[in-house]
Amino acid sequence: MAGPGDSERSDAIRNRALLLSAAKRLIDNHGAAAVTMDAVAREAGVGKGTVFRRFGGRAGLMMSLLDHSETEMQRSFLSGPPPLGPGAPAVERLVAYGRARLAMVCAHLDILIEADDASGPGRLAHPAHRVAVIHVQTLLADMGFGDAVPTVSLALLAPLEAASVHHLMVHEGLTVETIGDQWERLVDSLTPA
Repeated sequence: MAGPGDSERSDAIRNRALLLSAAKRLIDNHGAAAVTMDAVAREAGVGKGTVFRRFGGRAGLMMSLLDHSETEMQRSFLSGPPPLGPGAPAVERLVAYGRARLAMVCAHLDILIEADDASGPGRLAHPAHRVAVIHVQTLLADMGFGDAVPTVSLALLAPLEAASVHHLMVHEGLTVETIGDQWERLVDSLTPA
């Protein structure tokens, strides 16, 4: 039998999912600038106080959106099916990772651009970025890169960062598919024949 705390916990979980879904819809339809606490509350059909209690403010809401996507990405490359998950050769996993990372960055580009502006060089030390670096470094080590792994991993991740993707799309006129294809060619060029 569920106790009083259990129903509050399930309500909180339901509200969190409802609010994140509402925020995602606003971003998809109107961009990240449209995501205000009032707009999320209206979209979710809850009071504004519920949004503030759950996330503290707009920055907390945005970070929760990013955290959810990052958790899903990490789950996919750590235990999902190949080629992104274990079981495929390292180079295939690396290519699959790059394409998945690019898709995630594009899905949250507005939010990530705002987050990058606020975090500066500290973003490289952020736990989510560290997990990405460690994953790519592990794959590169499996591919035989030896002591070049740290530098090569950062070089491979740079085109997948929000600022780079934004630049490539807006200023260079590249499509997401073209960026993915060019990134895959970069990986292939580093791979011994």
